[in-house]
Amino acid sequence: MKADKRAKLRFDSKVAYIPPDEASKSINPPIFMSSSFEYDADIYQRVVDGERKSVNIYGRCGNPSEYLFEEQMCVIEGANACLGTASGMAAISITLLGLLKAGDHVVCDWTTYSSTHEMLDHRYTDYDIETTFVDTANPDSVRAALKPNTRVIYFESVANPTMKVAAIEPLVDIAREHGAILVCDNTFASPYVLRPLEWGVDIVVESATKFIGGHSDAIGGAICMKTDRLPEDFLEQIRWNTMVKLGSPLAPFNAWLLLRGIQTLAVRLQRQCQSAAILAGHLETHPKVNKVWYPGLASHPQHDIAKSQMPEFGGMLTFEVDTADDALKVLDNFELCSFAASLGGVRTTTQIPASMAFLDVPEEQRREMNIADGMIRISTGLEDPEDLIADIDAALALI
Repeated sequence: MKADKRAKLRFDSKVAYIPPDEASKSINPPIFMSSSFEYDADIYQRVVDGERKSVNIYGRCGNPSEYLFEEQMCVIEGANACLGTASGMAAISITLLGLLKAGDHVVCDWTTYSSTHEMLDHRYTDYDIETTFVDTANPDSVRAALKPNTRVIYFESVANPTMKVAAIEPLVDIAREHGAILVCDNTFASPYVLRPLEWGVDIVVESATKFIGGHSDAIGGAICMKTDRLPEDFLEQIRWNTMVKLGSPLAPFNAWLLLRGIQTLAVRLQRQCQSAAILAGHLETHPKVNKVWYPGLASHPQHDIAKSQMPEFGGMLTFEVDTADDALKVLDNFELCSFAASLGGVRTTTQIPASMAFLDVPEEQRREMNIADGMIRISTGLEDPEDLIADIDAALALI
């Protein structure tokens, strides 16, 4: 299928279709499990002359399995370039290191993944990169935080773990007016729910470990770009200047697993979104539950924004019980739901954000992020929602 025809496919077809391997005609892509590739005189000279991605050099520099994953991510994100990475955090750190230098300033949402927050708040300061944390759902606070040296505005399409949804169009306008690059972590939504590049975001990062891979068996990340505000070869520049130097490429077997996961992304997310909506509606009326955060609920503070940007509301939700002890008792008594650290897989997974993902974030900052000690995060899987409700109700009955 030619590229222009492939680009016109509907989303479900885009994720399912991977061009057959040219050599074998296999409908499943091959795995190129090699750390090294053989040169000949022609390849050697091309490399010496500066030609890189079109030839295979060394596994840390990239590999054919990774390139196929990058091509597929471009198709489903609506990107014109992609860089696969060893993890979602590698995608975030490589992007920011590629954009920032000493003396630069970042405006970032208060509520981002804990490792992102800690990296900006504690590590980048060592390199004279300053971050101002704001509520990106309030465009005025973003404008007020801008400085002459603001290089990046960073937010999550659906915030971890509070499910906050920022309006994208005002952030695009602010970034363009100021000359900043707008970066969005789309992990909680996935390209099935939202494709921020279509809204004018400059760079999207994904933890492909989560919904994209979808089977809790592979770690990887992706940086996707569609912008005329950066050099056309920006991602290739940071491949060689940053990713290769840090040693964080996407491994070939993980690239193959993530490609397999992409093919079922649409059907998995459709079911996960449906189940999350059912669970959110049930928990909102539960006497042991103080509050539920889910963009599809009318009670969600950005529900109208979510409706305008997202045809589905995602497979993630959060609810709150009275105390951290209550939250632990609930999770420890689940039988069908899994008490685990990650998300986006076929099994429903749950965690206590305050004492797990955000454990190393100071309590004062967790309060600023609206992360309560009794908050429970749910990543819905593919189980029957009625069985999930029964499992959750049985555990809640114990507090």
